[in-house]
Amino acid sequence: MNDNFTHLDSHGNVTMVDVGAKTHSERVAIAEAVVELAPATMELLRKNALPKGDVLTCAKIGGIMAAKRTGELIPMCHPLNLTYADVRFTVTEMPPTVRIVAETRTVGPTGVEMEAIVAAQTAAATIYDMCKAVQRDIVISGVRLLHKRGGKSGEFNAQDFKA
Repeated sequence: MNDNFTHLDSHGNVTMVDVGAKTHSERVAIAEAVVELAPATMELLRKNALPKGDVLTCAKIGGIMAAKRTGELIPMCHPLNLTYADVRFTVTEMPPTVRIVAETRTVGPTGVEMEAIVAAQTAAATIYDMCKAVQRDIVISGVRLLHKRGGKSGEFNAQDFKA
């Protein structure tokens, strides 16, 4: 098999990478997602008047919980001991959107990009779940890695990311 495929063994079988010998370093990742709402739904969200309750608090908790369980959800991810996980929101009236920014950190032999991405996606799905009683055509988009630091591959910043 081609040695360039890190998740395949010599017989072409899927395998988890052994990170035991890798150097431990501080790892940081920031990801985002955008949730597009109708103006009426946004108004209810801002007034905390949606039937299921406080949307953003629930989405924050859901995102953080998901970050901590990413190793159980993504088949080849290592379970990580996160040292930090947070989910933040920017609510914009026009267009009516909620921008989600998830940040994860650890000190260890492998990165936390997937944890940040899963946190952002789960927070977005939670917003959908909390708002679906009043709007079914909510759009979740723009899920991407904005920033990553640490490890052998160094630092990555999305073209429009400002630290």
